[in-house]
Amino acid sequence: MSCVPGNCTARATPRGGAIGGPAIRYLIQRGRDGVPRVGGSQPGVPPSTSAFVPVMLNATIPTEITDPTNARILAVSEDRIAGFLDDPFAEIARLSDVPVETVIERLRAMLAAGTIRRIRQTLMATSLAPGALVAWKLPTEKLEAAFEFLWKDDPFSGHIVIRSTDSETTGSAFRLWTTLKVPQGRSLAAHCDWLAERIGAESYRIMPAKCLFALGVGHVRRRGMEPGARSEELGQVIDTNVVELSDLEWRVLEPLKREFAVDEIGADPWRARAAEAGVPLDEFVRVARGLNARGVIGRFSTFLEHVKPSKEGTRVTRYNALFHWRVPEGREIETGREVGRHHIVTHAYWREGGPEFANVNIMAVVHGTDKATVLAHKAAIDEHLAEAGIPVLYTNVFWGGRSEIKPSEISPRAYDAWAKSVGMR
Repeated sequence: MSCVPGNCTARATPRGGAIGGPAIRYLIQRGRDGVPRVGGSQPGVPPSTSAFVPVMLNATIPTEITDPTNARILAVSEDRIAGFLDDPFAEIARLSDVPVETVIERLRAMLAAGTIRRIRQTLMATSLAPGALVAWKLPTEKLEAAFEFLWKDDPFSGHIVIRSTDSETTGSAFRLWTTLKVPQGRSLAAHCDWLAERIGAESYRIMPAKCLFALGVGHVRRRGMEPGARSEELGQVIDTNVVELSDLEWRVLEPLKREFAVDEIGADPWRARAAEAGVPLDEFVRVARGLNARGVIGRFSTFLEHVKPSKEGTRVTRYNALFHWRVPEGREIETGREVGRHHIVTHAYWREGGPEFANVNIMAVVHGTDKATVLAHKAAIDEHLAEAGIPVLYTNVFWGGRSEIKPSEISPRAYDAWAKSVGMR
């Protein structure tokens, strides 16, 4: 096995809890800055807050993740709907054993309330655009401003997290961590150089994934999971080869991946997007199925607001830990597969940390509501690696603090328009 490197009354909604008022018209969707807006942003264009579409929601619909029906739905909808489906909401209903009408009602309500951050068809972006994890070293006084810039002004930075370690260790001076993707034919290094100048970074480390071993969130189904719980099978190896797409495929992909607005959640979800792409529905579905067969399509997912508490004070998770391991050269895939089989792991990769991070080569992400429990999961993974005969030469934990998440834009057209707008050559 090998791997290669109209006029209406509207108001903002609360986060979580039952929706107030007997029947309220809602702003359809929240932008990157948390401001409700309609639909998804156009490629390379910041989200608009000027257009409103009314949708009527029943005030009594529960929107907390602790509601039993919501929990059943979310246990499926977070990361159990693989690939492209003609009717993903019907599949969520089937797998959760909840009537489809209830699934649609609850997802609309949770999205409007902010319990769910976004609903969208995800992509295997590693197959579509070069990407990397980037660690940034900045003066402390510039850290928050840099976070804001990457969050609001760089469409190609995705996960943005301020991290810390429990003690001063190798790499602990790198506090700002981001994921970054740039379209094919564009340079990660050039983009980072441009960003570094804008945010005042002293240095940065680009760490592309050579292989992926786990990729799935599923916070609801992971609640209460015992340390050491793992599958009988080794973690899957997912390579990072980039696939070239035709103009037609990009035309379909751009609306396909756009976030769902509240009023788009229902039967026949792709018809309006086919019209947006300028193709008949059957052609849209044919192209999407072809992209799925080529490994380009990820999951149809609901993404929870997993850090900020709901109106009732419920947190999906509180701690976000990035685990580092250095293992002997040549044993990266073996180690990654052993780490990836642990159910608590949401992401696992082979990335080269370089001297800035003591030459670690395996990284994994684990979330939890209790720090001691997260560390117990880490200890269980460490113990398992020892039992498997894999020596760990160095390990560390980087804890996530402030964080924001948005999908990285990967469209070449969007990148070129953005680069022109900011004067980037």
